[in-house]
Formats: sequence, structure tokens, C-alpha cells
Amino acid sequence: MTASLSLVVVNAGVSDPSSTKLLADRASARVRALGQARGREITTTTIDLRDVLPELPAALASQHFGERFTRAIAALVDADGIIAAAPVYKAGVSGLFTSFFQVLDNDLLIGKPTVLAATAGTARHALVVDEEMRSLFAYLRTLTVPTSLFAATEDWRDKALMGRIDRAALELVLLMESGFAKAVRDESWQHYPHEFGSAGGTQTGIDLESDLMRLATGGSTRTNKPGHPEGAP
Repeated sequence: MTASLSLVVVNAGVSDPSSTKLLADRASARVRALGQARGREITTTTIDLRDVLPELPAALASQHFGERFTRAIAALVDADGIIAAAPVYKAGVSGLFTSFFQVLDNDLLIGKPTVLAATAGTARHALVVDEEMRSLFAYLRTLTVPTSLFAATEDWRDKALMGRIDRAALELVLLMESGFAKAVRDESWQHYPHEFGSAGGTQTGIDLESDLMRLATGGSTRTNKPGHPEGAP
């Protein structure tokens, strides 16, 4: 068995039982099974967004993250792959789902392989995954798999749904095995535009000792160095 991989499932379903959670669970089970068949142990962490809901207002208003929110972020940082599943309400994914991902650092998920999944009561919402969710995750610069998952009420009786789950799961496993996200961070991080303070302020590459940053913080561009007296050009 080769090195294990970490899968994080983000479930925005709030009902019990939840069709959204059921779809996410089926997809994650297939990812684990395919990984095992390929000699890979895949460990799974599930983030149920209804558990972090009480901490969401403070995160949105002031970027203050409570204990559960902090644990969720830590899991996503270490993830080799993600399954993101949301219910659809009134032709759009739930506000809980979008708010959670909108409050994350823009740099947090760069290059992370991701399966997008959604559930709804009618097939009329099937394009929400590709038209709405995929654009959000493109902004977050994730690597979404080609196959998206959508399940309306009638789809649970259709064998085609399991076929799509198998296809998306294999795509995710292959991308996780490739190590693309880690390679991007190790070899190409400086080529991405970053905001100051993103990714916890540790990966921006900003030189705080430059003349510009010294002036911005009220300091001087002149330094007292051996052989370089103050005021000398």
C-alpha cells in the first residue's frame, strides 16, 4: 500500500435524512473503493456545514473563525481531494454552501482536485452544478473534475446516476494521485496573484523589508549598514 491520501467531503445538506449527504457519501465511498483497488488508502473527513452554521455570521462579518470553522479550514488545507455537495433551492445552490466557500482565503484551494455535486427536487435544476458551482470553484482556482454530479428525486432509481458517480470518482482519484495541487504550491506558487494576508499571510512572497513597505509603515528607506552611513546615496 502506497502513501495514503486525504479526501474532504463538504456537505451542505441540513435535513435529516439528507439526499445531499447521501450523494456525497456514495461518491466518497466509490473514491475510497477505487483508491483501495489501486493500492491507495484514502482517509475521509466530512464537514457538515450545518455544524459550522452558528459560526458563519462572525466569519462573514469580521473573518473571526470559531473552533469548528478553524477545524474545517485545517482539513481543507491538508486535503488531496474534495467532494463539495449542495442542495439547490430556487434555481441556486444553498446560501450556506456559497457563504462557506466565499469566506475562505482565495489561495486556500488552489489546484485542489474537486468533485462538484448537487441535489434538487426536479431535473430542471440540473445545470446549476456546471453554471453556478463550477464558476465559483473556478474563481477559487480548484481543479474540478470533468464529470459533475446531480441527483433529482427521480434519479435515485436510475442506474445512470451510479455510472456518473463511478466516473467522477475515478477522475478524482487520478487527479489526487497526480499530486498536482502540491506541485503547484511547491513549484509555481509565485506565478499566481495573491492578496496580502491570503493563506494566513504565509505564502504571499511580499518583502516586508523593501523600501516601499518601509515607507508604507512609516519608516525610512535609509538603512544604517557598515560602509553605508545614514544619508549616503
